[in-house]
Amino acid sequence: MHGVAEDGNAAIDGADRLVGHVRVLCDRFRALPGIQRPGRHRVNCPGRPPWWTLWLPGLLAGCGGEMSILDAAGSAARQQFWIWWAMLGVAVAVSLGVYALWFYTFRRREPPPRTPREERRIMLRWVLGGGIALPVASIIALLVFAAPTGRGMLPLPDDGAERIEVIAHQWWWEVRYPGEEGERDVVTANRLVMPAGEPVDFRLTSTDVIHAFWIPRLGGKRDMIPGRYSSVRLEADSPGVFGAQCAEYCGAQHTHMLLHVEALERGDYDAWLAERRPPPGPGEGFAEAKEAFGEHCAACHTVGGFAEELVDDDLEHDIRGPDLSDIGSRPTLGAGVLPMEEGAIAYWLQHHQTLKPGNRMPAHDHIDTETLQAIGAWLETLEP
Repeated sequence: MHGVAEDGNAAIDGADRLVGHVRVLCDRFRALPGIQRPGRHRVNCPGRPPWWTLWLPGLLAGCGGEMSILDAAGSAARQQFWIWWAMLGVAVAVSLGVYALWFYTFRRREPPPRTPREERRIMLRWVLGGGIALPVASIIALLVFAAPTGRGMLPLPDDGAERIEVIAHQWWWEVRYPGEEGERDVVTANRLVMPAGEPVDFRLTSTDVIHAFWIPRLGGKRDMIPGRYSSVRLEADSPGVFGAQCAEYCGAQHTHMLLHVEALERGDYDAWLAERRPPPGPGEGFAEAKEAFGEHCAACHTVGGFAEELVDDDLEHDIRGPDLSDIGSRPTLGAGVLPMEEGAIAYWLQHHQTLKPGNRMPAHDHIDTETLQAIGAWLETLEP
């Protein structure tokens, strides 16, 4: 027993010495100049902004940019912009009211005694007012405010608006400009050119899964359903470049399904179309590249004016790739994966399954690098 007591006293003495050492260290630490001491004032940080201002740059960054609905560049987007602010204002007001009532229930004094009849009357007042009248009034106000915006995005029959077809694939965009009176359709991919300052009707569909057409700065989203067609009317106020994105999850490469949108003055738009209306010629040179393209690529891809006798289409498949007739003039490759620059097409042909895994174009491991580079060099020359 005596040994146990001595061990306990020794442990207590050790703990006292440890506490003493910690106190000495803390006193020395507080004595160091320039160290911020506990308290309500800052010693070391004169003029430092409050902590709550740190989130302001991130919040304000969402008010601009090519994918921001708050940076409207068209009539439909502008109307949706005001609907968004109205809904935000109502939501904030309702939330503040709910929070105020919630805090009031904690701070109020003991309620006066009431009869069961009075309790039932108060309960009905809250149920009918807050649970029925307020939601119904809010929904009616929202419908009255938003219905004209929805109607403005519907195409009107025979009013002379420009019509463009957009077809979604996994994971790229086909854009068609129908010809009139026997004219040839203009077909491109992953690039949408439209006239500025006038309404444009887009006819939308999909070939595989559900996609969604969305140009944030010009208007709202519209689903693209296989086997069905939908329409939306959008307008760009002035010439410019806008970002667009598939807004419905459509598979592994959903985020790499971007659409480059350009709005041009009417004269520039007509000239852009006129360059692409006539059937392109066969072109000169690149004989080996064309032969390799016909053997390995032409079964899925189309090039205007390409010699039919070079096409080797003995494979059984249902793959449809983008039309490449004007690929050299497009700003990006792979629906926004790579910028179009010298050597980009050859690099895409060699590494497309690494850059965009799961895309339907098969790997080209059986084709030597020189052949892929030759095909890429020829495709880069395909411009109107």
